[in-house]
Amino acid sequence: VNNIPLVWDALHQNEKTVVVQVAPSVRVAIGEEFGLEAGTISTGKMVAALKSLGFKYVFDTNFGADLTIMEEASEFINKFKENKNLPLLTSCCPAWINFIEKNYPEHLNLTSTCKSPQGMFGAIAKNYFAPKVLNIEPKNMYVVSVMPCVAKKYECSRNELGQDNIPDVDISITTRELAKMIKEAGIDLANLDEEPFDSPLGESTGAADIFGTTGGVLEAALRTAYEWITNKELKDVNFSLVRGFEGIKEATVNIAGTDVNVVAASSLGCARKLMDELRADLAAGKAPKYHIIEIMACPGGCVAGGGQPFHGGDYEKVKARGAGLYAIDANKPKRKSHQNEDIKKLYAEFLGERGGHNAHTYLHTHYFDRSNPYAKKAEAECTAE
Repeated sequence: VNNIPLVWDALHQNEKTVVVQVAPSVRVAIGEEFGLEAGTISTGKMVAALKSLGFKYVFDTNFGADLTIMEEASEFINKFKENKNLPLLTSCCPAWINFIEKNYPEHLNLTSTCKSPQGMFGAIAKNYFAPKVLNIEPKNMYVVSVMPCVAKKYECSRNELGQDNIPDVDISITTRELAKMIKEAGIDLANLDEEPFDSPLGESTGAADIFGTTGGVLEAALRTAYEWITNKELKDVNFSLVRGFEGIKEATVNIAGTDVNVVAASSLGCARKLMDELRADLAAGKAPKYHIIEIMACPGGCVAGGGQPFHGGDYEKVKARGAGLYAIDANKPKRKSHQNEDIKKLYAEFLGERGGHNAHTYLHTHYFDRSNPYAKKAEAECTAE
């Protein structure tokens, strides 16, 4: 579905404050639509273009990614200490969530209840930034997301992702759709002066940037979980074993004397292989092989998302986008999500403790067994409660 007309309509009305958030992998791909090399870091130019289009505030989904790690790492540590409901299955990819709901619903208890960074950001923008900073009601804010992913449009429509019938995110457009809007407005992105994201929902650490490539969510979670479990500084934050574009990447990380086995799967074909093995092990009463499983539906992760510029089978372009994200991460002064000062302030002023009541209200969700014809009825009943 082409959402460009709906975004133009939102930008040309005066009833609501229209804000936009941008996913990490968009900034290393959108330049391709304007003649730049794949992997070119176009963050500042992209922000300038969005402000020129008329968005009141331009924010970074990376803020939501750091927030996701705060909750997901906490969730993992609790499960790890209790040795229950393992492995933890990451939940950032909406195509993967749809896949597990339809194919492996008996393992939804293993799936992280964290909303995706897109969803978390929208919830905070409407329920914290709107009333606390702008002094407006959540219903009077309109949140647009720019994503590398077509499935994010579906995610926005899920009834459980919102509060009081107000969706966390109103509409999502792809990288290609944003590029088309910029061209329609006659803006030459390649020659714009760079501008920064708006605050306070614009600060992020390097851990958030690597969400856009396969293994990145897993690596970001390990950076924070390691320090929280050991109470020691993690000096080398690069978990290179989960990097790369292979379909399945395994690693063992020793944390406080315990080996933590992790794996990142790239593509739903690889996801099915891992889930079939997990299903067989659990059915046979065996201990699961892994403690954390990260799954991204697109081969290579979000940098190769269905909403990104077409690469025409040239996978070197996808690799260049991933390299761009790792370069951003390597050059940031803070590379662990729990170092984000604006995130700390958010917990102090609004959310309270990690995994607490407010955090669950705004940052977590639930899933549904969609493998049977009664799934929609069950979802409707649960949402209505």
